[in-house]
Amino acid sequence: MNPAVTLFTVLTAEKPARNPLLVVHGGPDWDHSYLRDPLVQLADHHDLIFPDLRGCGRSTRGLPDDQYTPDAATADLAALLDALGVTRADVLGFSYGGMIAQRLALAAPGRVRRLVIASSTVLPVPADAFDGWPERARRTAAEATVWSQADVRSQADVRSRADVASGPALSGSELSGSELTRAAAFAGAEAAVWRAESLPAYRERLSRIRFSAEWLRPWRAGTLPAARVDDAPERLAALGMPILLLHGRQDMTFPAALAERAARLIPYARAVILDEAGHMAHVDQPGRWLEAVSGFLR
Repeated sequence: MNPAVTLFTVLTAEKPARNPLLVVHGGPDWDHSYLRDPLVQLADHHDLIFPDLRGCGRSTRGLPDDQYTPDAATADLAALLDALGVTRADVLGFSYGGMIAQRLALAAPGRVRRLVIASSTVLPVPADAFDGWPERARRTAAEATVWSQADVRSQADVRSRADVASGPALSGSELSGSELTRAAAFAGAEAAVWRAESLPAYRERLSRIRFSAEWLRPWRAGTLPAARVDDAPERLAALGMPILLLHGRQDMTFPAALAERAARLIPYARAVILDEAGHMAHVDQPGRWLEAVSGFLR
């Protein structure tokens, strides 16, 4: 018997009934809060649903490691729609959440009206996808160091490196659990946003996230199932569902070229690639990003 799970959820309407939009965050050991701005500006025309995935934010934590899986997270979202009385919803999935959103569309196609896959991928990322991009190597070095030190060096060393990378001040002599997740996020800030002027606001946004480390345990143990759907282009194409692939041109997590390729493979899908925008394209280019989402949903 699976343990009971409660998803902490922020709603812009007590009973989502007017063009409901389900927003699925990434991480996964983050929460929904980093996506609320600029999406809350859609509340005049859409009832927004912002859940924290299981193990994340203020949702149920402390589950056995084998309960943190993409399939379990997908089932939670379907159950959430049931609990809210939402028969059909538009769905926006960001980064890791983009792959969960694809799973929801495939598992319950009658529940998803339109799908936004933001800063995520439908296709596998080739091992050489970022070769020959020295700027990416420079920007991703700090976060890579945090993770490598967490694996092979003392946690105290990781703490000092995270501080250098503009992470939050930490108490105690070790980084563990959510502190490690937080330190990695701050160390990766320069790789997440492209425009230097976006960094201060992005770091401030990071400071408000309730990080966790529930999914981190099975991920580091190598037992977390892959989130990306096998044969996703063919399976999504069979749904005949309108899909927006929304991406930053300078995304250093998932190459923008994969979104463009996926759009060519999936009928009813289109790619919108925003220049001067990284993985957190909604932070780098909030106006253009929101315009793409709202235009698609109209």
